Amino acid sequence: MILLFAISGALQTFRLQEAKGYGGPPPNWIVWLASVHKDQGPPREPRAEKAKAAGEVAKPRVEAPRTGPKRPSPLPLKIFVVLLAIALAMSTLLGIVIALANHAMRRVSIVLLLLGTVVPIVLLWV
Repeated sequence: MILLFAISGALQTFRLQEAKGYGGPPPNWIVWLASVHKDQGPPREPRAEKAKAAGEVAKPRVEAPRTGPKRPSPLPLKIFVVLLAIALAMSTLLGIVIALANHAMRRVSIVLLLLGTVVPIVLLWV
């Protein structure tokens, strides 16, 4: 789960699960990971698409003009978050390698690794 949340969080940092962040329709696997990360479930059909399928007319969204001081760029923090996610994913993978390299505890490590993978997937679909 740490690995899943590290990867999906890194992708969301740059809003790659959204069309505007990806530069077009994002791949389904990115949308799926983001949905699990944010909504704790598989992706659902957006309300606008449901309304369109039902024949309803969607109301256009009107945004108020932004005023006030210019905000600093979020890019440095986004880069830091992605580097942190990469480091977390690498340390998780290193921990798995170390656990499986220990011959005395290999069976226990494999069982725990499988449970740590299967149980969240089952809970996701329950």
